[in-house]
Amino acid sequence: MIPVRCFTCGKPISEVWEDYKERIKHEDPGKVLDDLGVMRYCCRRMLLSHVELIDELAPYG
Repeated sequence: MIPVRCFTCGKPISEVWEDYKERIKHEDPGKVLDDLGVMRYCCRRMLLSHVELIDELAPYG
């Protein structure tokens, strides 16, 4: 699950996660982040480095 806000600056980032996840399948991630208005490097880091683990952990919970 993507965090609601950036850990560093507090800007809401979860609102762009679904669009980002769909668009990076066909486009360059950097260009997608620019189009979505994610300009701060701390927020970009949050989206670029996120790994979805919920599907792997759900059977054990």
